[in-house]
Amino acid sequence: MKWFYRTLSWLVILLTPLGLLFLGLRLLGTPLYLQIEYRMPGFPVDGYGFTLDDRLQWSKVSLDYLLGDVETGYLEDLTLADGSPLFNERELKHMQDTRNIVLPVKAAGYSLWVLMAGLGLWAHFGQWMQDYRRGLRRGGWLSVILVVTIAAFAVAAFMQFFTVFHAMLFESDTWIFLYSDTLIRLFPVRFWQDCFIYVGVIVLVGGLLLGLLFKNHPKA
Repeated sequence: MKWFYRTLSWLVILLTPLGLLFLGLRLLGTPLYLQIEYRMPGFPVDGYGFTLDDRLQWSKVSLDYLLGDVETGYLEDLTLADGSPLFNERELKHMQDTRNIVLPVKAAGYSLWVLMAGLGLWAHFGQWMQDYRRGLRRGGWLSVILVVTIAAFAVAAFMQFFTVFHAMLFESDTWIFLYSDTLIRLFPVRFWQDCFIYVGVIVLVGGLLLGLLFKNHPKA
């Protein structure tokens, strides 16, 4: 059975970066992160009039929609103080497209965590904990390598990275908006740059902890 447990160890290696990535994404997908991000020094003000409270209110609404906490048509009836729609038709379509990506990713992420925990329990009672720990350790180092590699490219050309990323997920230029559109006013490029950095840091720190935590285990 050693070959089988070693195969499972390789599975753990591959799953670990994904688990850490989802951890980073889930931590950023919270109202607390919005509270922190909009108060960061140098975060651009909205030239079209949104206050901090406006951004916190409408970004929370957007987050609830993307995470599936409200019904699909919830955004369509929302209006700004002047009576204009919160989102135009193009923005509503993009929010729907994004929701269609976020919800499966959310479900897959939680399933991944359950799978990792299940493998850990199996390893404990099935006497292959050494292989499981080895998988976590190597998966941690793999996470570090991937973060450093991706970050090197993204830092050198973030907008190109941002464009390629969206082109892979959305049709044509459906994700491109005017500076006066609500989505850009709520989520300027700085917002996404910070998200990329924070997720990368979470994965990097998590990978280092896993890589170092099991480093000196006598049989790992």
